[in-house]
Amino acid sequence: MDTRHDWITTPIGPDILRGALDLEHTGRGVLPHRLPAQARRQIPDGQLAMAESQPSGVRLIFRTRATAVELDVVATKRVYAGAPPRPDGVYELLVDGRPAGRASAPDGDTLTLDMTTGSLSTRTGPVETLRFTGLPDTEKGVEIWLPHDETTLLVALRTDAPVRPAPTGDRRVWLHHGSSISQGSNATSPTGIWPVLAAALGDVELTNLGFGGGALLDPFTARAMRDAPADLISVKIGINLVNTDLMRLRAFGPAVHGFLDTVREGHPSTPLLVVSPVLCPIHETTPGPSAPDLGAMGEGRVRFRAAGDPAEAAAGKLTLTVVRAELARIVEERRTTDPQLHLLDGLALYGEADHAELPLPDDLHPDPAAHRRIAERFARAAFGAGGPFAAPAPTAGGSTAAKR
Repeated sequence: MDTRHDWITTPIGPDILRGALDLEHTGRGVLPHRLPAQARRQIPDGQLAMAESQPSGVRLIFRTRATAVELDVVATKRVYAGAPPRPDGVYELLVDGRPAGRASAPDGDTLTLDMTTGSLSTRTGPVETLRFTGLPDTEKGVEIWLPHDETTLLVALRTDAPVRPAPTGDRRVWLHHGSSISQGSNATSPTGIWPVLAAALGDVELTNLGFGGGALLDPFTARAMRDAPADLISVKIGINLVNTDLMRLRAFGPAVHGFLDTVREGHPSTPLLVVSPVLCPIHETTPGPSAPDLGAMGEGRVRFRAAGDPAEAAAGKLTLTVVRAELARIVEERRTTDPQLHLLDGLALYGEADHAELPLPDDLHPDPAAHRRIAERFARAAFGAGGPFAAPAPTAGGSTAAKR
């Protein structure tokens, strides 16, 4: 610990943490979760358990005059056998909404995975201290965005001036669910993932339930969304159902209906936007599963390939083309009794022309520039004039915030 400051330690709790649905207290620190405990008890695989514990969209937010901030963390480092080392997760500090510092934890717990065998091993590592100094000596809003792709235990928060929670309720809450693209795969910073960029453009508070490999219409995720506070809701459905080869067309339609029905139990009239898959050429007409490209891995690159057979689509295997058509049919059918349900075609966010200009580096996930493009197009379509998430007209008192 840096002893040149008179440090004040502030307990890390829900009053200064946004974007998490639960906070688990452990013997080493507090762990933000993006699914509640009841849902986590029903998770059937380690992939989703890992993804929901990675704090995509989760941030510490408070007001203070502090000129220095320290955050003690234990980060979980992922190592993929045979693949190049992953970059360290990034912690971004914003002052009054503007970037003011970055840091990373170079060491921590280690999780080693072998994508060819599915095996994993773990190693316990040390606490790391992140320091942000030279902040203005004025009352200000401070945000620390946690890594979107690195599980992070929060051990201690220290400042050289008192901290108080930031006000709440002044912006609408956007609850979003999607796949690894929504979690932020291939983005290089937590504020560079498309949902965070879109939330900033729409001036809303984000709760991001984007789970790498985990957007699978799980009932426990639907119940978590049903019970979470939200003024606006979106669900991005499709790519994980294809690349896990989880279900056939016969099961897909009823599963979508069931997921939406459950969300509607808690949010019967909230604007609800269904987003179909963005372009992914390997799965447009070829079913899953996705598989690692072992040839690319031998060259030190991470790439994926479609392991299905296009002919199997006739027997009900899902492709992205099939998924988009079925989602359009379902939304059109449901809108007869649910006028607050809307559809956004994922190809309008990232399509063939975009792929020609900004190809998917690993054949599955967009690069940082494509994340920004998706965010800008989503913001125009959803938050722009006439969009399903457009801000309500100002009230007599001048506020546009929705009542919750």
